[in-house]
Amino acid sequence: MSTARTVLETEEHQALRAAVAALGKRYGRAYMTTVVREGNHTDELWAEAAKLGYLGVNLPEEYGGGGGGMAELSIVLEELGAAGSPLLMMIVSPAICGTVIARFGTDQQKRTWLPGLADGSLTMAFGITEPDAGSNSHRITTTARRDGDDWLLTGRKVFVSGVDIADATLIVGRTEDARSGKLKPCLFIVPRDAEGFGRNRIDMELHAPEKQFELVLDDVRLPAEALVGDEDAGLLQLFAGLNPERIMTAAFGIGMGRFALGRAVEYARTRQVWKAPIGSHQAIAHPLATAHIDLELARLMMQKAARLYDEGDDIGAGEAANMAKYAAGEACVKAVDQAVHTLGGNGLTREYGLASLITASRVARIAPAGEKRVRPLLIPLPQG
Repeated sequence: MSTARTVLETEEHQALRAAVAALGKRYGRAYMTTVVREGNHTDELWAEAAKLGYLGVNLPEEYGGGGGGMAELSIVLEELGAAGSPLLMMIVSPAICGTVIARFGTDQQKRTWLPGLADGSLTMAFGITEPDAGSNSHRITTTARRDGDDWLLTGRKVFVSGVDIADATLIVGRTEDARSGKLKPCLFIVPRDAEGFGRNRIDMELHAPEKQFELVLDDVRLPAEALVGDEDAGLLQLFAGLNPERIMTAAFGIGMGRFALGRAVEYARTRQVWKAPIGSHQAIAHPLATAHIDLELARLMMQKAARLYDEGDDIGAGEAANMAKYAAGEACVKAVDQAVHTLGGNGLTREYGLASLITASRVARIAPAGEKRVRPLLIPLPQG
């Protein structure tokens, strides 16, 4: 561990990082590729991470969590990714859904969901993206209308991860404001077996344990208590979940980039074609060093975003989280590409576990999509 990192992180964070790294090492890339090849899920790693308290490290202690925040949860995902076995559903279940329910859910919703999300016995998916709206909350067409004391939810969602293994999906819909008549975003907990809640798997070139689905909601009837929090605070609640999503996506990308870079550095140190290892040549060493720098810079922004969020600065965290996600996505792709090029033909073999990351690394760039992704690029330029 670098001296700079120890200065930035507390002793507790350093201990957490080391412990999760040890867990990840016991599983590694071979475990992940085997799970994908056999069409299974990462049940063993998920269960062990949950037993050790890592999945719920950000959730309130009173509901079985670790009482930490995004700083701790991002460390968990980054270290698992650096070991080659990231858990994508960590972004969705404890980070997005767990955070939203912990901050805005009713007492009953907290009692029902948070203990299970913390110990891994329950998982939740998150549905915001739509075919024609992306994740632009102002263009979402999934609507909820009142029917007596119930809600009727109708619409479509796409690219929803892990619906097949989730106990429920947190759906972003829109309701009509009685005063203005305008539609406003609201979040609803939709059980997996709800009538009218259909799913179709999307055929992806991306090979991962977590599958992608299109959801069709055909007048899904939900009780009043399915609405999360205050109907008038929907946008605030939505972004309270999207900021952790971006912080965790950054952790996902940084971890993956670290794994790829580690493989490439090891190969460059040991691979000898002429009289010296190929890593002694600047054409190999300098691009790898640049990739390392980019990953470290992305981590700094991710740590800033996590700290701002954990301190309750939602506005500051929003900007920093978007920057972190952007920086990590770019750094991840570059690190993976450089790693593959360093290994040459071996970079495309199954043995080294890098070829599959060529596609997977693009996830850190592409997801999550939507209007918030470009906000950092809209910073006004100085005048004069």
